[in-house]
Amino acid sequence: MTATLSPEKYDEVTEALKDVMDPELGINVVDLGLVYDLAWDDENDALVIHMTLTSAGCPLTDVLEEQTAQALDEVVERFRINWVWMPPWGPERITDDGRDMMRALGFAI
Repeated sequence: MTATLSPEKYDEVTEALKDVMDPELGINVVDLGLVYDLAWDDENDALVIHMTLTSAGCPLTDVLEEQTAQALDEVVERFRINWVWMPPWGPERITDDGRDMMRALGFAI
């Protein structure tokens, strides 16, 4: 059973996840809109990150999992990533900050 994170914990986790960079774009997973939801698994006492990738065939899940472990090291003891494919990711999920970062890299978005 999962529970909602407190607003403070949600913000703390979100800020930590901004250190997790998409290896291909060099933009964090939060501002790219890859993090769909955060929840707490009471049964396993662990953070659950509902996250997707820009494409389902991306072979870099291991890299993102390692970066996530490093980013959350001081924030939570345990976490798991629930890879989500529906709804598929689209550029409309990118935050305003993410759009600015994309433009700085030369993307027309």
